[in-house]
Amino acid sequence: MLDRATSALRGLGNRVTSRIWRLGFASRFFLAILLYSGTSFRRFFLTIREIYFTGVLSLIIILVSGLFVGMVLGLQGYDTLQRYGSSEALGILVALSLVRELGPVVSALLFASRAGSAITAEIGLMKATEQLSAMEMMAVNPIARVVAPRFWAGVISMPLLAALFSAMGIFGGYLVGVVLIGVDEGSFWSQMQASVDFREDIVNGVIKSVVFGILVSWIAVFEGYDSEPTAEGVSGATTRTVVTSSLVILAADFILTAFMFRGA
Repeated sequence: MLDRATSALRGLGNRVTSRIWRLGFASRFFLAILLYSGTSFRRFFLTIREIYFTGVLSLIIILVSGLFVGMVLGLQGYDTLQRYGSSEALGILVALSLVRELGPVVSALLFASRAGSAITAEIGLMKATEQLSAMEMMAVNPIARVVAPRFWAGVISMPLLAALFSAMGIFGGYLVGVVLIGVDEGSFWSQMQASVDFREDIVNGVIKSVVFGILVSWIAVFEGYDSEPTAEGVSGATTRTVVTSSLVILAADFILTAFMFRGA
């Protein structure tokens, strides 16, 4: 009985130690990305190519999802607001919901699922086929040549995708609220413009999307670089990227919201 308890305690200690060690390695890896980012900016075509891969190729899912999210907000919001005689405030509800929360959060989740997993798989396959090792043998730093451009491409793409998501969502709310249901168009736009504050709402939403972009890109490149050089290792790293990114996005959203709107 004592041996079994000792073995369980030892196993728990090993798991905790390995998690702490991996977190420390991820922090050192992040600092290495920042240190070798000069190559990404001096040879910016590397980052531009990755922006196309992570951002432009994600536009379809971002725009379509934003449109339908806005349409659902329009339907649900109108049904709730008309009970209190405030259906003209539909534009405020749609805009604030998207700009403050749904735009950054949902677009970050979609970005992690589509672009983050692809980045992890790409770097993991490069490690499995020993391309990263070949770069090191040729005196080419793989972090500067492979990792940093993908990291900064994700950081740059994420705020732009979140802005497009919110814009398309507002358009979807307009289609449902004004065109389909018949809410007054002037009230829809004027109340939205009067109630959405640039600093409190739009800037805070941009800050959230930038933070999410940093976190998702960091997790994606780290999981790919740290994956085992096997098919199962790359598959597991891709899964961890999506799961970890989703949890981190939701936790970071709560923390950022608590700080941003604590005085509201």
